[in-house]
Amino acid sequence: MAVRRSSIVAIIVVIVGLLAFNLLKSGGNLGNFGITVLSGLFQGMLLFLVASGLSIIFGLMDILNLAQGTYFMLGAYVAYDVQHAGGVVDLTSVVPDPNLRFPIAVAAAIVVGAALGVVLERGLLRRLYSRPIFQLVLTFGVSLVIIELIKFIWSTTPYSWTEVFGLRTQTFELFGQGFSVYRLFIIGMGFLLIIGIALLLRRTRTGIIIRAGVEDSAMVEALGINVRSVFTLVFTLGCAIAALGGAVAAPFLGASSSLGNAFLLQGIAVVVLGGMGSYEGTAVGSIMVGLAIAVAQDAAIGTSFSVLPSITPMLVLILILLLRPSGLFGNTR
Repeated sequence: MAVRRSSIVAIIVVIVGLLAFNLLKSGGNLGNFGITVLSGLFQGMLLFLVASGLSIIFGLMDILNLAQGTYFMLGAYVAYDVQHAGGVVDLTSVVPDPNLRFPIAVAAAIVVGAALGVVLERGLLRRLYSRPIFQLVLTFGVSLVIIELIKFIWSTTPYSWTEVFGLRTQTFELFGQGFSVYRLFIIGMGFLLIIGIALLLRRTRTGIIIRAGVEDSAMVEALGINVRSVFTLVFTLGCAIAALGGAVAAPFLGASSSLGNAFLLQGIAVVVLGGMGSYEGTAVGSIMVGLAIAVAQDAAIGTSFSVLPSITPMLVLILILLLRPSGLFGNTR
């Protein structure tokens, strides 16, 4: 209980400090403050879509999947390809309405990410469950292979999202400042995902089986349950969430071969900050880092310290680990 109390205190101190700094810097401008908060939540939810898969796979399987960022990048490429004309899969003649094509593009990204997750877990990782160093090398190697395949299929040229659809173009006002409805959509989707996965793991029969299989796989198999299939499900879920993140991020970030590594590093920082294997810690950590990045971006405007937003995740990580060496909700492992 004391551990949780100290974690909550650290969270409150960091978040209140960030928001107070931004409010003072903006001279009490509520419009600028509100946009910074929403921008922070938006970036936090994008981080969560990468980090949650990492956290689930590590927390339940003790596998640190270094290909997670590549699945995020792959999701962005697949969604871009399906949405735009002239791609590998051109649906513009079959589904001319871009508002209908976008959910198809997101679904396609999820399916591709899940399928490759099954291939990676069943074909390669299953033989290495007792060899963690080999797991790291393997997932890193798979990441490099997927990156080269992406370059072969879509070339090395970055793609900017040019297709217009309603959800992306709509805006609303907050304290006199405009904000994209699409960003609000991603924030809402992120919070729904946080709640949905938490309920899956803690309130459903499947979640109970997953957690029991991690604790004592021999006992669960004695009950007639195929634990290997359960682990495949967990790994597939983590990869599919990463591909989903890339697909919904593509309208803002586009698709490029550097996308995966950037989000992987930030995702690992969030997972460590929240506590290795702690799903709730990953969720809170994502929001904290997202808000910190947004505050840093606002603070860097008009200064020569443009590198501040990119190093902010590591600065927050260092601060939290000084207070809680095992992370916000982690245990000594």
